[in-house]
Amino acid sequence: MELAYYSDYAVRLVNTEEPARGKDTLTSVEAVRDLFGANQSAARRATDADVTRFRSVRARLRSVFDAADGGDETLAVDLLNSLLLEFPVSPQISGHDFRDDDGRPLWHMHLADHPSNATAGYAAIAAMGLAFHLTEYGVDRLGLCEASPCRNAYLDTSTNRSRRYCSDRCATRANVAAYRARKRLEADRPESTGRADDSAQPTTASGDRRPEPRGR
Repeated sequence: MELAYYSDYAVRLVNTEEPARGKDTLTSVEAVRDLFGANQSAARRATDADVTRFRSVRARLRSVFDAADGGDETLAVDLLNSLLLEFPVSPQISGHDFRDDDGRPLWHMHLADHPSNATAGYAAIAAMGLAFHLTEYGVDRLGLCEASPCRNAYLDTSTNRSRRYCSDRCATRANVAAYRARKRLEADRPESTGRADDSAQPTTASGDRRPEPRGR
């Protein structure tokens, strides 16, 4: 499996909640199982008790993104290290589903399912995937969407570290809002300029504006 696949575990879990909108989709064991995607053997181990445990891990993972987004690099690393210590991974060499032209396995590192419970297994993979991403690309590649009130988590893999939004939809919404704000500012500017020009014209003692002198 690729590094991006593991780090996406963390993003998927964090984004089950949108605090600013009061939305939370992590409300049932079925929602927990959906987070595992194709890893159905691990998903089947999930029980109702995992809903509460997943929410706890979610809050801790969001804290990592919050710290990174706020520029506190040391705090982000410390928070992630605490998750790695609590939920250790079990790496294995695997060759399933990947073959070369001669039919031989393409050996690669695989994070094995955690034997204790669904939460421990998911948290271990999510934390390790996020750690891979952080050490490979930098803490500033862990972001929170700037399109208020979204604040969904995302991983920046752009070549110039330019990503600011979690999705194209949020990027479009933010750009439209900025465009409309500029248009409102431009529409207000002529009115204020016109009033200033009018008031600058000389007046007579009665308050009437003096006519502009004709050119000679």
